[in-house]
Amino acid sequence: MTFATYVYAVRRTGGPEIHSPGHDGGGPVRLLPLGSLTAVVQDVPAADFTEEALRRRFTDRADLERCARTHHRVVSAAAAGAATVPLPLATLYANDVRTRVVLEEHAERLSEALHRVAGHVEWAVKVHRDTAQPPPEPAADGGAPAAPERDEPATGREYLARVRGRRATRERQQESALDAVDLVDRVVRTVAVAAVRRPLHGVELTGRERPQVMNGAYLVPRDGDRLFEAALDTLRQDPRLAGFAVEASGPWVPYSFASVALTEGAGRDGAPA
Repeated sequence: MTFATYVYAVRRTGGPEIHSPGHDGGGPVRLLPLGSLTAVVQDVPAADFTEEALRRRFTDRADLERCARTHHRVVSAAAAGAATVPLPLATLYANDVRTRVVLEEHAERLSEALHRVAGHVEWAVKVHRDTAQPPPEPAADGGAPAAPERDEPATGREYLARVRGRRATRERQQESALDAVDLVDRVVRTVAVAAVRRPLHGVELTGRERPQVMNGAYLVPRDGDRLFEAALDTLRQDPRLAGFAVEASGPWVPYSFASVALTEGAGRDGAPA
């Protein structure tokens, strides 16, 4: 059987061994020295990681999830012992020699990424409109909330007024969402050292019956969890966020802040690029 070298992550040399199972059918997860850096690798059956095999496996949701969970589990185990730069899912090379060649070419950028995330973790922060607590809808003239609409407008003038009212409502919702996102971002940034904004998730992905208005990631000092939680508590009690729900998850390995594009090589066919 032909094996390829699957690379989970890179960290500084000197960290502890990793005792975490890798992909099925492969050897034990091991450390591959790269000078001042160390790659976290596993020998895997090359036939299971060709471009065609991966395309087939990744169209199977259960198989994709299993691969992603294995990858994340090993990366998390590596990060528990030292600052770690996670590599993308299914990064592999023909053998250890090729792995060393490619990663050593990027040693400077990998070292910079390790310096950036050392002592930090990632927290995800999401903001949704809370349909359980809808904000009051003011009338178009700014007065009291408008009365519920009748099923059918009685006149053309009433129809046009209704259209204008709906447009005004959408504009107010957009403005309130922008204000909410700005407030959350400003408060969380007081305890974070970096932030990135991710694409919003649709209901078909999140399974939530409410629209997402913010999907962010924040790099927070590892010992700053209490300050981070306090910032979230402040936001959740802020009346300016009535009608919105602020959610956070973490701490995670700082995937969003340790990305290094390996332009030479990472192939999915078990061979050098």
